[in-house]
Amino acid sequence: MEDDRDVARSRLRAERTRDDAVADLALVRAVAGQQDAVAEDVLAALGLLRHIRDELADWEPRLIEAARVAGVSWARIAPALGVASRQAAERRYLRLRPDGTTTSTGEQRVRAERDRRAGDRAVGRWARDNAVLLRRLAAAVSAVDGLGHDGRRSVEGVTDALAGNDTADLLDPLADAGPHLRETHPDLADQITAVGDQADRARHDTAT
Repeated sequence: MEDDRDVARSRLRAERTRDDAVADLALVRAVAGQQDAVAEDVLAALGLLRHIRDELADWEPRLIEAARVAGVSWARIAPALGVASRQAAERRYLRLRPDGTTTSTGEQRVRAERDRRAGDRAVGRWARDNAVLLRRLAAAVSAVDGLGHDGRRSVEGVTDALAGNDTADLLDPLADAGPHLRETHPDLADQITAVGDQADRARHDTAT
């Protein structure tokens, strides 16, 4: 029931914001259409226009995120944004998306996202090149018993990832299991640390 009330309140706030923006836009349009508008009205309309721009800037990335959550491809989003390609659509989203800081620009966010993806690809290649090493280590971790609740869950995560096809998926579960093995299986914990260091080095080498 509480979740339903939260959703209702969120929708109400969104509707109010939308209605305010529509009303502001109507006032701006009315002033812009006047041939003899007084200075105070024009200045007020300019202030409202700035407010509308701020609202639109906030709405667009949210709508793009909603489309992606709904399973809409970047190729389908592109025409709605007025851009020619899926790459351009994603680039526009990265430029508009807030990242929780006040200093980064849209271009910086685009570069940061590209660097992150390049790093992920580099780590994935390293994991595939070292698949035998990773799977042997994961198999050894999966055979560990006698751990506490959290330790058992971390080992189960390694076991689940070991059943998958992508060896890169082993890295996070192994890293999660490492601290739980430090006291009882320090050799395995050391191997996990070494694997994590090598994967981080592969990511870093891509960035440099």
